[in-house]
Amino acid sequence: MLHLRIEKPAPKNLSNMTSSHVDVEEKHDTPTLSPKEDISDKWRQIQGSSGWGDLLDPLHPCLRREILKYGEFAQATYDAFDFDSFSEYCGSCRFSRNNLFGKLGLDNHGYDVSKYIYAMSHVDVPQWLKKSHIMDSWSKDSNWMGYVAVSDDNESRRIGRRDVVVAWRGTVAPTEWYEDLQRKLEPIGEGEAKVEHRFLGIYKSKNESTRYNKSSASGQVIREVKKLVNLYKERGEEVRITITGHSLGGALAVLNAYETATLVPNVPITVVSFGAPRVGNIAFRDELHKKGVKTLRIVIKQDFVPRMPGIVLNESLQKFNDITGTLEWVYTHVGAELKLDVRASPYLKRGFNVLGYHSLETYLHLVDGFVSTKSSFRTEARRDVALVNKVCDMLVEELRIPHFWYQMANKGLVCNNHGRWVKPKRDPEDVPSPTTTSEGQHNVFSQIQSNLQGASIIHMVLESDCALVWYDT
Repeated sequence: MLHLRIEKPAPKNLSNMTSSHVDVEEKHDTPTLSPKEDISDKWRQIQGSSGWGDLLDPLHPCLRREILKYGEFAQATYDAFDFDSFSEYCGSCRFSRNNLFGKLGLDNHGYDVSKYIYAMSHVDVPQWLKKSHIMDSWSKDSNWMGYVAVSDDNESRRIGRRDVVVAWRGTVAPTEWYEDLQRKLEPIGEGEAKVEHRFLGIYKSKNESTRYNKSSASGQVIREVKKLVNLYKERGEEVRITITGHSLGGALAVLNAYETATLVPNVPITVVSFGAPRVGNIAFRDELHKKGVKTLRIVIKQDFVPRMPGIVLNESLQKFNDITGTLEWVYTHVGAELKLDVRASPYLKRGFNVLGYHSLETYLHLVDGFVSTKSSFRTEARRDVALVNKVCDMLVEELRIPHFWYQMANKGLVCNNHGRWVKPKRDPEDVPSPTTTSEGQHNVFSQIQSNLQGASIIHMVLESDCALVWYDT
């Protein structure tokens, strides 16, 4: 933090602010998304087959839309997360997988959630695991960490093939746990590849005595992705895998891509990350490249999280390789980079705002307005500007958008029939249930699915000798 250059607020141009305010008001009655374009003939370029070299500056409109789509999938992991420490379900998702996109207004993207991901960590990671103050809570060890989704038939035709998406939850705020990230690199795979041990701890931790992490986040995802890839390949379809996440979620996305490339071969894999820190060393980067994984990192110039770990000891030291040789303990970024600048938007405040710079909604706002490094902010940008202030105060005051406005009505309380304000019970469908991740449970789940003859399982609770199933015929 001491090495960051703090910009002084620039004098406001009131005429520009008034114009921006009018522009926002004029868009109130317009759609927030542009019409979908058929990209089936260019999906390889959009997914990075050539490294996005000619698509980033200027930013291709089709690529912009896809980046925003995956960014909204990552944002869903925040919007649906239960942060209420006085809730017995703190740390879980507030909605069932069948309701997630509908509740968040994302069902227009044409994807269906197939599985939720839960994670724990044997490594101490401050302020990562959200726990309930209630003694009898849904879980003492695990948090909801994301989900796996797959494109429906219409979206698959539009984008050129079946798209299996993995979205990882990150951290809303860059908390102090980033301070200790450059303490230890841990080997991964074969050879000299190493990654940050705390990221790997969250990705790989499991415990047979827990309800939700008898299998690690890694095991849950790989099993589900394999199942979906095999299902659609058996139908004769082409399949691709896209992994996305913000902040910590972006780091987990890279680890997930590395493992998936080995265990699910011959499938194109793309990572789209936002504000993600460095994950591993130079050997890790090179191995990821050899595996054919394409990575697009979206970063904001003023956000300090992408500079970590390795603020000093990073890929910039490669220029000294002739003297030092390849340094296996040096952190390095992977893939291509789309760099954005807060100062490009007339709607954002100047000055110093750590939380605002790192907010995923700030990222999506800047992506929507970015044309090129030589162009001004896109006037026809459609994404709702008010979303920027959901969890920060980045918007200029002239827009009159409240700070930190995103919260549950009445902070989750409802007035009952007696006029008392109480915390409501969750709908049974939205109550988290243990994942069926052990081998025995997986076999039981498969048998039940077979007996239901294609019916969609909404919710299932497995005990030692019975299964309670809600299903939709």
